[in-house]
Amino acid sequence: MLNLPILRWGTPYTSLEVEEVVHFLSGQPLARVSQANTGLLVRDMRYAQRARDALREVPCRELTEMMKKAADLYLHATLPMGDGEQSPDDFARQQSATTGLPEHMSKGNMQKNHFVLSRMDQILDALTRGLDLKILTQGYGAEPRGVLVSYQAQTPALGMVLPSNSPGVHTLWLPVIPMQIALVLKPGPQEPWTPYRMAAAFTQAGVPKEAISIYPGGADMGATVVNSLHRSMIFGGTATVERYKGNPRVQVHGPGFSKIVLGDDVVDEWEKYLDIMVDSVYLNSGRGCINCSGIWASRHTKEIARAIAERIGPIEALPPEDPRAALAAFTVPGAAQAVWRQIAQEAQEPGVTDMTSSHGPRLIEKERCAYLRPTVMHCDSPDRAMANREYMFPFVSVVTCPQEKILDRIGFTLVCTVITNDRALQRAYVDARHIDRLNVGPIPTIKLDWLQPHEGNIVDFLFRARAFQTPVDSAAG
Repeated sequence: MLNLPILRWGTPYTSLEVEEVVHFLSGQPLARVSQANTGLLVRDMRYAQRARDALREVPCRELTEMMKKAADLYLHATLPMGDGEQSPDDFARQQSATTGLPEHMSKGNMQKNHFVLSRMDQILDALTRGLDLKILTQGYGAEPRGVLVSYQAQTPALGMVLPSNSPGVHTLWLPVIPMQIALVLKPGPQEPWTPYRMAAAFTQAGVPKEAISIYPGGADMGATVVNSLHRSMIFGGTATVERYKGNPRVQVHGPGFSKIVLGDDVVDEWEKYLDIMVDSVYLNSGRGCINCSGIWASRHTKEIARAIAERIGPIEALPPEDPRAALAAFTVPGAAQAVWRQIAQEAQEPGVTDMTSSHGPRLIEKERCAYLRPTVMHCDSPDRAMANREYMFPFVSVVTCPQEKILDRIGFTLVCTVITNDRALQRAYVDARHIDRLNVGPIPTIKLDWLQPHEGNIVDFLFRARAFQTPVDSAAG
């Protein structure tokens, strides 16, 4: 069994308090993870500037090349892991065993992280809109057009309060180190694997070890990370989003409520878009905020819901090592049962129909975990409570709503795919401020272009553009 220490600016520290991370099916302990306390983190944050200073000694372009080397180490190498080591296959098995994600999905998420790291130069060029990265190091510099610009770092380190349920979220923080901002990571209780493996890959690739800290712990540690740093990123439910709403120091990633909208001009040919709808709902076990949780149209909605249910309703819960496994387990005791109780209660509302009920029970309870099989609900009106719900498994509501009312009724939407050739309708969705990422045309909600920002540009979050002047003869500084 592995022993994973706290990482205090690159220095391992073993705590007397440890938590075991166990296999979600067998209960077998896989790792003992040292638990940090809030006082330790607060003391260590006094040295955050020192961590950033170490990164600023390395040019951004060199750090970017280190990310490419780290990409291959992360994907292919056997790396140190606590007091042991971990091969790529070990990583996929261990992550699957503690999060409930099928092993092939863990490997798929490794490929996503590798893609981002190996193309870091292109991604930074897109995120900074072609800015010379030396300007981030110095704080100011002249653009090619001769204008002096300044970008001021808003924090020496970014705090990350990470979840256990979706390993794919790690792609959001990978560009931070090459921008010479240090990392303070609070892992999810069931998913310590990615932060530790990434830290090992970064260090072996040449990144200064003092640039990364990892503080495992409970909810109080997450709150302390947020309170101790000038910029933090946190993942959670609607309550978490509301708690930090309007706080410029915190970027919150919550439920996505991502949707597909079929315009009146194409909805009669809805069968052409069935594959896009199905993939958007169930790939990656429906765990991502970019998975589609709502499909809206003015007509044919019951046929659409029935067709999706026939495709994904029969999917069974399979062991995590099975390459056909499409569902992730709920590993927190009682979580799946609580979700299903809410769904079953709201399904009793008139106008709501469970289109997957004929495909067998949705809640599958095991000795140490539970599964929820894909569920498709039809709502005859956006007034139904079920019309705007999101859950951590393949779940979708297909909602009947007049086209002219959809935009006003869908609410906040992280990713919206609007399928229409109607230019006026396209323009309305382009202008909609409650849609974060917009796909115009038949694009799955889960298909991301990594050369574009997702849920807020990390550069804009970490750096402030400001007016800056020097005497003319030193402007090229």
